Amino acid sequence: MRTHRLYELPLDFPRPAPQPAWSRAEFEARLRGKEKFYHINHEFHLLMNSGKLDRPAIQGWVANRFYYQVIIPVKDAAIMANCPHREVRRQWIQRIIDHDGTQGDEGGIEAWLQLAEAVGLTREQMYSQEMVLPGVRFAIDAYVNFARSASWQEAACSSLTEMFAPKIHQKRLDKWPEYYPWIEPRGYAYFRKRLAEARRDVEHGLQITLDHFNTRELQERALNILQLKLDILWTMLDCMWVAYIDKKAPYHNIPE
Repeated sequence: MRTHRLYELPLDFPRPAPQPAWSRAEFEARLRGKEKFYHINHEFHLLMNSGKLDRPAIQGWVANRFYYQVIIPVKDAAIMANCPHREVRRQWIQRIIDHDGTQGDEGGIEAWLQLAEAVGLTREQMYSQEMVLPGVRFAIDAYVNFARSASWQEAACSSLTEMFAPKIHQKRLDKWPEYYPWIEPRGYAYFRKRLAEARRDVEHGLQITLDHFNTRELQERALNILQLKLDILWTMLDCMWVAYIDKKAPYHNIPE
C-alpha cells in the first residue's frame, strides 16, 4: 500500500517500538524501488512513448510541463533559502543555473521553449500559461509550497525522482524521431542536456538523504516524501489524460 503520512502523530498516540535503521544499501534500494510509481509508467506516458499520442496531446503535455520547468528553479531557491550550509548551497545552486541559464548558455527553460516551438507552439503561449490545466497548476504549486515549508533535507529528498529520469529522457531521444517525425529535431536538446545533469543531481541529493535520514523513523519518512513527489507527478498526468485523451476540458460540462 502506498502512503505518504507527512503529518505528526499526537504526543499521546500509541507508537510502535522503534525499529532498527536499514543499512545505507538497503535504504537506497528501497528509495530506488519507488521507480514503479514513476510517471513513466502512467498510461499517458505509455501512449506517448509508443507513438500513440496525437499532436494536440503532445502539445498539451509540452505546455503543461513548461509550468513545471519554470517552477523548478523557484523550488531549488526555496531549498537553498532554508539551508544554512554554504557547501551544500554551493552545489545546489548549480540546479538553478542549469534551468535559468547564464549568458551564452541559456539553460533548460530555453531548451524547453525550443521544444515547444518544435511541436508547433509559440513562446507567447508558453509564457501566458493559457494551456496549463488547473489540476496541473495545483499539483506543481503544492510541490513548491512543500519545498518552502519542509526542512531543506526533506525538500532535497523530494528531488530524488530524478533517479528515474535518465531512462525516460533516453527513451524520448531513441523513439520520438521515429514516432513523431513532425517534431523538429532541435526540440530534443532538453532531453540530451538532462541526461548528464540528472545523474549528477541524483548523486548529491542521494548523499544528503542517506546521511540525514539515518533512523528507521526518518528513513520511512523519506520514503513517504519521495512517494508524495511521485504522486504529484502522477496527478499531473491524470489531469492531462482527462483533457487530451478523454477530451474533457476543465469545466467541460458547465454551460457558458
